[in-house]
Amino acid sequence: MQLDGNVPGGPVAQKWDRHRFELKLVNPANKRKFDIIVVGTGLAGGSASAALAELGYNVKTFCIQDSPRRAHSIAAQGGINAAKNYTNEGDSIWRLFYDTVKGGDFRAREANVYRLAQISNNIIDQCVALGVPFARDYGGLLANRSFGGSQVSRTFYARGQTGQQLLLGAYSAMMRQVAAGKVQIYPRREMLELVVAGGQARGIVVRNLVTGQLEKHMAHAVVLCTGGYGNVYFLSTNAMASNVSATYKCYRRGAFFANPCFTQIHPTCIPVHGTYQSKLTLMSESLRNDGRVWVPKNAGDSRPPSQIPESDRDYYLENKYPSFGNLVPRDVASRNAKEQCDQGKGVGETGLAVYLDFADAIARDGRDLIARKYGNLFQMYEKITGEDPYETPMMIYPAVHYTMGGLWVDYNLMSTIDGLFVLGEANFSDHGANRLGASALMQGLADGFFVIPYTIGGYIAGSSFAEITTDHPAFKDAAAEAGQRIQKLLSVDGRRTVDDFHRHLGLIMWDHCGMARNNGDLGKVRSLIQELRAEFWENVTVPGVERDFNQSLERAGRVADFMEFAELMIVDALDRQESCGGHFNEAYQSEENEAMRDDEHFSHVSAWEFTGEGSETNFHKEPLVFENVELATRSYK
Repeated sequence: MQLDGNVPGGPVAQKWDRHRFELKLVNPANKRKFDIIVVGTGLAGGSASAALAELGYNVKTFCIQDSPRRAHSIAAQGGINAAKNYTNEGDSIWRLFYDTVKGGDFRAREANVYRLAQISNNIIDQCVALGVPFARDYGGLLANRSFGGSQVSRTFYARGQTGQQLLLGAYSAMMRQVAAGKVQIYPRREMLELVVAGGQARGIVVRNLVTGQLEKHMAHAVVLCTGGYGNVYFLSTNAMASNVSATYKCYRRGAFFANPCFTQIHPTCIPVHGTYQSKLTLMSESLRNDGRVWVPKNAGDSRPPSQIPESDRDYYLENKYPSFGNLVPRDVASRNAKEQCDQGKGVGETGLAVYLDFADAIARDGRDLIARKYGNLFQMYEKITGEDPYETPMMIYPAVHYTMGGLWVDYNLMSTIDGLFVLGEANFSDHGANRLGASALMQGLADGFFVIPYTIGGYIAGSSFAEITTDHPAFKDAAAEAGQRIQKLLSVDGRRTVDDFHRHLGLIMWDHCGMARNNGDLGKVRSLIQELRAEFWENVTVPGVERDFNQSLERAGRVADFMEFAELMIVDALDRQESCGGHFNEAYQSEENEAMRDDEHFSHVSAWEFTGEGSETNFHKEPLVFENVELATRSYK
């Protein structure tokens, strides 16, 4: 089955403006008659809640944290892209569009990417109006820096705290609507089921994480903004609470899951340092503006970096990619770091690290200037590792960071379930097979502030809604299913902890479906996951009770979903017999170890449909048509 992305006709630069005009509108006086549920309070969820409430809709917003301010968007460090061309380097909407399509290895929908680039300038104006303290130059104008995959400076930033400052801006806009009575916030709630009635998404079932009580909430549409699934690997840069459960439950209800094997490995993370480490820490990609990446030229050279002369150093990114140097995209930088370590040139106790060295930048610009640009990041690194990066090069290694896959959505950001809209990292739409740095914040705010207010209105105005309450059979059935799953988890009474199973699953996924994949391993690993899942339901231990604050139960439910979702990732990776972006199948690489696409057979979005327990998932595809960007071998040399 071929999927229709509902992309409007006409030139790509006119599609969004034309589509906004053609969408049906809801009368301002009628908006107060409609309820909208927003799940998640990161940049996408916070901005959507604020924008929809300001339009007049009644919004219920849910988050698993104790405060919306603790959403994982707060962890983003380096910046947010926009095509303002303040640096007068020749940037434009078209160049940002081109760089993003190319950065995604030509596996994104052109129309969505152009809209993202088009909206990017409005985002900066909006955030400045909200009081976001972007860095400014000496004259008071907004400053820019470079990020990977671009040869212009288009990234706006607030030191290494950009995500935090943007989230506080979106949060303040949302809290204004809370004070106005248009947004109701439900913290410490976890979505367990989507309620579909009459073919429409009409509500959700959540668990109150403090009391353990199951709650049913009804609305006319549901907006899902629950982030990515990087924690399927156990060790990632994601917050510990980040999970796949909300999107996976929607998949089980009929929403197609697109490109689940497209995961991003970030090249600039603090390396793993222990067997029982619970998460990894990101060092912003912005550091590669001034930091130089290198390893010893000779394998096994264990001298301290200060004792290795320039003649014995290999600045491998600068040598291999002279045009982009250290600012190649994340997938390229990650694979090259792995290649150096595989050759025995890795540094540190484990040999799984490379150097990120600021000595030249400090000598050139002075320590004070580097501190003004990256000071909090340097402090974070020193606090975690005990080493001063002003004096000694940072050690970094790739780690799981972002997921380009997500629920399939059309141009309106609506899934294959009517009334279920999916925003930000939770959908698949804008980044293809690899996300360029500083584009995640851009997509979240674009979707929430500038896309969903129009498209959800078109859906509501063009739909009829049956009068239902939370006593409807669909709500009762969904709540019963959620309760039965909880009881099943509590009744196993096994001997292995949830974290033990999660760590085991993560190792399987990292070793066989991480930075590199091969057909032989992928073929075997599916059965390994099935065996691990079977043991989980026979031997997991979940202490405590249902009607109580029970974090072991929370984690058990999320890991149970990861156990099922991991198999879907393997199925998708096996089906895509090419290498593109973050999906690197070792059978498809050039002589120089670069990814080789197969545009004839795989220039499409892979979307998967749930068909029931124990049944093979159905495959659907959306062909990708490139009318504006010519398909070409992706090169950063």
